[in-house]
Amino acid sequence: MKALVTGAGGFIGRHVVEALRRQPGMEVMEFDVQHPPPVLAEALAQADFIFHLAGVNRPQNVSEFETGNAGFTEELCARLTQLGRQPIFVLSSSIQAGLDNPYGVSKRLAEEALAHWTSSAGGRAVIFRLKNVFGKWCRPNYNSVTATFCHNIAHDLPITIADAQRDLDLVYVDDVVAAFLSVMNQRPASGVCEFREVERSFKVTLGDLAARIRSFRESRRTLVLPSLEDEFNKRLYATYLSYLDGADFAYSLDIKTDNRGNLAEFMKSAQFGQIFVSRTKSGITRGNHYHHTKTEKFLVLEGEAVIRFRHIAGQEILEHRVAGKDLKVVDIPPGYTHSIENVGSTEMLVLFWASEIFDPQRPDTFAMPVLL
Repeated sequence: MKALVTGAGGFIGRHVVEALRRQPGMEVMEFDVQHPPPVLAEALAQADFIFHLAGVNRPQNVSEFETGNAGFTEELCARLTQLGRQPIFVLSSSIQAGLDNPYGVSKRLAEEALAHWTSSAGGRAVIFRLKNVFGKWCRPNYNSVTATFCHNIAHDLPITIADAQRDLDLVYVDDVVAAFLSVMNQRPASGVCEFREVERSFKVTLGDLAARIRSFRESRRTLVLPSLEDEFNKRLYATYLSYLDGADFAYSLDIKTDNRGNLAEFMKSAQFGQIFVSRTKSGITRGNHYHHTKTEKFLVLEGEAVIRFRHIAGQEILEHRVAGKDLKVVDIPPGYTHSIENVGSTEMLVLFWASEIFDPQRPDTFAMPVLL
């Protein structure tokens, strides 16, 4: 099978090309502004699928809307008619096709050209009127507010918000690509031009969008991750990270050091609590406290330890000996005072998880020795 992608070097085009190349037995042919006309002619003569993503959205002259959107689509349909070919044709249109601005009119004319080809030449086509698409690789400071906010906030540059209450309707680029590729399995009938939609979209105000992205930048300081139960947050956070420069991928944690060793908080979340890591010197004991509701997990990564428990109303001592080579997790139930002692000859490295973020006003941590 062979697929032609026009606008292959664009934001959505790059994702579609990458996804098609992962399809078994699929040969991908790319066409963009830098390719000579024979490349397009050869591809049209062979393609089983055409993903027409090329278009104009920020021209120097308004007339370029018609030539770049409607005109190019008309040309593709005319060439297919001359060749007597009916590949499955997927057109990337816009919700603005329902509006009477120059861009919207050019997109609507492109749709009409494709509909005429299907009815007159027995073609098969699907049109997607896309909303505001966001995701990695989108050009910032161009025509995507999400890309601009992500890029500028990631680089500590200013952003402009004219109306914080303005509503946005966003679709994620991976969902767009999945919808496009689904046409290869759910094919339109001959002579039919269908309209289909990307099923999932996200509604957000401009102010909320900016606030979420700012919180991603701040999370390196606060260590509080966004809620990844929120499907929009999950996709927006991935998009934001894609705008970091390579040198900015890494960041340091705040290490607290005392005579026992050191400790650093790693990440926090209202949903899963927090994770922190410590290094403890040989012979040193940490803990000797209990919790009423907070729960924890201890995982020794390096060294040897004895983790001791005693019910706060009892005298029996429970012990678990663990070592880094075993990677054995120990649960810390509430109502048990507990401690962890480095019984090895080397420094002990431990990963801790707590079910809630530590709140100094309500710590749920009460001192009590384990050993009587």
